[in-house]
Amino acid sequence: MAVGIVGGERGKRAHLYEHKFTYYFAFTCIVGALGGSLFGYDLGVSGGVTSMDDFLKEFFPKVYSRKNSHLNETDYCKYDDQVLTLFTSSLYISALVMTFFASYLTRSKGRKASIIVGALSFLAGAILNAAAKNIAMLIIGRVLLGGGIGFGNQAVPLYLSEMAPAKNRGAVNQLFQFTTCAGILVANLVNYFTNKIHPHGWRISLGLAGVPAVLMLIGGILCAETPNSLVEQGRLDEARKVLEKVRGTKNVDAEFEDLKEASEEARAVKSPFRTLLKRKYRPQLIIGALGIPAFQQLTGNNSILFYAPVIFQSLGFGANAALFSSFITNGALLVATVISMFLVDKFGRRKFFLEAGFEMICCMIITAAVLAVDFGHGKELGKGPSAVLVVVIFLFVLAYGRSWGPLGWLVPSELFPLEIRSAAQSMVVCVNMIFTALVAQLFLMSLCHLKYGIFLLFGGLIVVMSFFVFFLLPETKKVPIEEIYLLFEKHWFWKNVVTNDQNGSEGTPVANV
Repeated sequence: MAVGIVGGERGKRAHLYEHKFTYYFAFTCIVGALGGSLFGYDLGVSGGVTSMDDFLKEFFPKVYSRKNSHLNETDYCKYDDQVLTLFTSSLYISALVMTFFASYLTRSKGRKASIIVGALSFLAGAILNAAAKNIAMLIIGRVLLGGGIGFGNQAVPLYLSEMAPAKNRGAVNQLFQFTTCAGILVANLVNYFTNKIHPHGWRISLGLAGVPAVLMLIGGILCAETPNSLVEQGRLDEARKVLEKVRGTKNVDAEFEDLKEASEEARAVKSPFRTLLKRKYRPQLIIGALGIPAFQQLTGNNSILFYAPVIFQSLGFGANAALFSSFITNGALLVATVISMFLVDKFGRRKFFLEAGFEMICCMIITAAVLAVDFGHGKELGKGPSAVLVVVIFLFVLAYGRSWGPLGWLVPSELFPLEIRSAAQSMVVCVNMIFTALVAQLFLMSLCHLKYGIFLLFGGLIVVMSFFVFFLLPETKKVPIEEIYLLFEKHWFWKNVVTNDQNGSEGTPVANV
C-alpha cells in the first residue's frame, strides 16, 4: 500500500461520517458495558466479605482473633495476612495471564467471543466461591473469576469504542466505568445486608456475582459484533449492515472505507505484539499501554475500593458502620462517573485528569494529617476526625471517579490503530492487572508498616502522574480512532519520535501531514 494513504484519504474523511441515535446502538452498548458490572461487583464484594466475622472464622481464624482482641484493637496491622490478601489478589493475577489468551480470541474470533467466554468463566468462579469449603476452593474460584475479568476487560472497552461514533465515544466508553461503579455499589449494599445473615451471608455475597455474569452471557449472545471486527475477519457485507444499523443511516460510505483501509493495514501486520514495540507506536505504547494503566492503580483508589470496610473497621468503625461508610464512598464513584459521562466529550480528557489530580493530592495529604494526629497506638478516632476522614475519602473517590477511573480505560482504548488494537488492549489489561494485584497484595502490609505514610506515598505518585499527563498526553476528544495517530505527529515531544521512523515501517503508512 502506498505511503500517504492514511493521511491523504483516511485523514480527510472524518467530517463525512454520519450517525443518528438508534435503540439498536443503545442495546449493543448496554450489553457491552455489562462487562464492567463483573469487574465492579468483585471489586466491591471482596473487601466486605474479608471483613465479615463468619468468613474469617471459617477460613482465617487467626485474623478473626486479632481483629476482635482488645489489645491494640484499632491498630493498623489487624488484617495484615498474606493469604487473606491472596484471596483478593489471586483474581487479578489470573486476569493478567488470561488476557493474552483473550487477545488471540478477540482478534481472530471477534469481541463477542471474548465477552461470552469471560461471562462463562466468571459464572463458574462465582458458583465455586459460593460453595467453598476450604481456602483452595476459594482461590480456584477467584482464579476463574479472574479469567472472566481478563476476557471481559480485554474485549469490552474495544467493543464500546468501536461501536461508538467519534463525537460520543467518551460518554459511550464510560458505560464500562459506570457499570463498574454500579457493580461496586450493589456489592456494598449486598454486603451490608448479608453481614446480618449468619453464618453463611458471605456465601450469598460471593454467589450473587453470577447474576451479572448471566446477564453478560445472554447479552453477548444476542448483541452484534463490531463493524471493525467483522471487517477484520473479511465479513464485509455483514460489517456494512451492522454499521448502517448502529449508525441509523445508509450513508456510511466514508466510515466504511476507513474501516476497510485500516483492516488491510491490520492484515499486513503478522506479529501485532512485535509491531506494537516499533518506534512509530512508541507514544501509544508508553502512554496507553504502560503509563495510564499503571498509574490508574497507583492513585490508591483501588486500595480504598478493595479494603474500604477493612480500613474503616481498622480505624475503629463498627462492622455495620464500616460497610455503610464504604457504601457512601462508593456512591461517590457512581455519581462521579455520571458527571464524567456527560462532560468528558465537552471539556476533554486532559482537563479532567489534571483538575481531579489536584483534588486527589489534597485529599491524600489531609487523610495522612488526620491519621498522624488522631490515630494509632490503640487510640480510636473521635467522631470529629472520623467524619472528616469519611468526607475526605468521599471527595477523593469523587475526583478519581471522573478522571483516572473512567479515563484509565477510555484513553487507552482510543489510542491504538486497528492493526495493533487487540494486542495493545491485552497489554493495557496486563499492566493494569499487574499493578492491581500488587496493590491488592501489598496494601494491608504497607498500611501496617508505613501507617499514615502510605497516603502521602499515593499523593506523591499522583503528582508524578499529573506531570505525565500534562507533558505527554495530547487531547483525544472527538477525534476518530483511526486518526488518533495524527495527534502524535503534531505533538511537541512525540513528533520527534514518530517522524524518525518513516522509512521501512510495518503496518500503518505514515500520513502526509
